[in-house]
Amino acid sequence: MQFIPYLNFNGNCAQAMAFYAKVFGGKIVHQSTFGDMPPMPGMEGQLPESAKNALMHAHLQIGAQSIMASDVVPELCAGAAYTPPQGIQVSIGVDSVDEGRRIFDALSEGGKVTMPYEKTFWSEGFGMVTDRFGTPWMVNVASQPA
Repeated sequence: MQFIPYLNFNGNCAQAMAFYAKVFGGKIVHQSTFGDMPPMPGMEGQLPESAKNALMHAHLQIGAQSIMASDVVPELCAGAAYTPPQGIQVSIGVDSVDEGRRIFDALSEGGKVTMPYEKTFWSEGFGMVTDRFGTPWMVNVASQPA
C-alpha cells in the first residue's frame, strides 16, 4: 500500500509542480491539461476556453515517492470552486538538519511560516510553512538513534 498526496491548485498547478520538482529533486513523469481530454458525451461546451491550459493531472516522482496534483475547474466540478487546504499538511521527513533547512527555506519563499524551523524536543530540526501556492508543509528531521 502507498499513500500519495493529491494536491489541488487554483490555476497554478504547473508552476507549483515545477517548483516542487526543483526543491525535492524530482521529475514530472506525467502532465496533461483539460484541453488534452478527449470529447465526452454530455460535456460539450462545458469547458471554458480559459480552462483548457489548466492541468487536469500531474505526477511528480521523487525517488520512490510521488505527489500528484491538478487545477480545480469549477465547470467540471459541479460548480465547486477551489478552496485552500484545511486540516491537513504534507509532512516531509529528511535525514539532516541542513537538508531540512534547505527545503524549509525554499518552501518559505513567498509563503507563510507558521512555525519557524528550529530544534525541538523531538527533532534537531522541525518547522511548518504554507508555501506560496497554498500547500501546508511540515519539515521534520528524523530522530537519530541514541
